[in-house]
Amino acid sequence: MTPAGLYPPIEPFDTGTLQVDDIHTLYWERCGNPDGIPVVFLHGGPGAGISPTSRRFFDPARYHIVLLDQRGAGQSTPLGECRNNTTDLLIDDIEQLRMQFGISQWLVFGGSWGSTLSLAYAQAHPDRCLGLVLRGIWLGTREEIDWWLYGIRNFFPREWQAFADQVPPEERNDLLAAYQRQLHSPDALVMRSAARAWSRYEGSCLQLRPEPATADAFSQDAMAIAVGRLEAHYFSHEAFLSPGQLLANMHRIAHLPGFIVHGRYDVICPVRYAHDLADQWPGVTLEVVADAGHTSMEPGIAEALVRATDRFARLRHFR
Repeated sequence: MTPAGLYPPIEPFDTGTLQVDDIHTLYWERCGNPDGIPVVFLHGGPGAGISPTSRRFFDPARYHIVLLDQRGAGQSTPLGECRNNTTDLLIDDIEQLRMQFGISQWLVFGGSWGSTLSLAYAQAHPDRCLGLVLRGIWLGTREEIDWWLYGIRNFFPREWQAFADQVPPEERNDLLAAYQRQLHSPDALVMRSAARAWSRYEGSCLQLRPEPATADAFSQDAMAIAVGRLEAHYFSHEAFLSPGQLLANMHRIAHLPGFIVHGRYDVICPVRYAHDLADQWPGVTLEVVADAGHTSMEPGIAEALVRATDRFARLRHFR
């Protein structure tokens, strides 16, 4: 169910693709006001892709909204492709789009994995950023990866058991390695089964009040293949970041305005990491939503994100 508080549905005024190498072609779209404040929307996952709802966190009269499906996700091709898929390459893709559209600076908006990529992008190109609006902070550390693989069972034991049951008992001491083998199996049935189990586990744990429809959506092949393969790929490489990289480099963007929205009961990305980030960011606004989990579709989180983009537009004196 789409929450209230978002802006009304809109359609893109421009769509297209960008071939970034011999393997990957990215889908992108632009919405809103081409003379407005530029903003780039970075989706989660990795692999979750954008949706029509992704456009609705921004006032279309005040924002020039650029959205893209990252490598291997959504309408980008090939789906679920892990080759030539790293954080640094995604940062390069974002820069290619910015230059293609003649944008000198933009607001960076990202949730979950999108918050990770937003921070990494901004720290690599601080002069290209107007500010950041982030949701569901994930810093890409080994501690957070281990929590996702094993810690969530403390809150969702049945869902975790279904996730673990995909793997033979003797391999469950290293679920990530076992899943990686299955997700890259030459047997398409094995690969798809593993992808559905991985993605359904995540979809089952996203919300404060779990909804079966969310888990079902994450179990559909297109979503499951992209989320399962790409999340396991990025987990295996610790998001292609050095230990502690994002917090260590906060001095590069600490001068930028920032807004963080995080659910108090976010089990996917525990709220302590949002506080860790805020502690390194003077002047950031951190809003912890008292009755929410992880997903941006929970009412309190959606409303807080819209408040953040509206507030940023006011800061830019764009009325």
